[in-house]
Amino acid sequence: MSIFRRGRGGPGRVTVREAAARTGHGDAAGGGGDAVLLDVREPHEWRAGHAPRAVHVPLSSLAAGAGLPDVAQARPLVVICRSGNRSLQAADILAARGSEAVDVVGGMKGWAAAGLPVVDARGGNGVVA
Repeated sequence: MSIFRRGRGGPGRVTVREAAARTGHGDAAGGGGDAVLLDVREPHEWRAGHAPRAVHVPLSSLAAGAGLPDVAQARPLVVICRSGNRSLQAADILAARGSEAVDVVGGMKGWAAAGLPVVDARGGNGVVA
């Protein structure tokens, strides 16, 4: 049985709190942590701020056929972008390839607003660009 809620005909969707629980982030770290948080924003957005331990593969690369890094292979994926639009597209692509993927409603904007950690490319305090 899938750990993700499914929408009608599309990938499942989760809140930022559910995403944090499933990826082992923030106060919700006790809620599982077996999924990989996959950030599909562009490189400049990633450098400005992303969740710690997230894996970065831009949507444009996925759409062009790029594969997933080894750490994300054969694991559930929680896909995030800035607001939730690109992550929904990426989750569709990944599901079509056979991955178990869900997108995060509200994206990194919602993640940061919920007080979840955001780091920049150097590991300092990041911002959502």
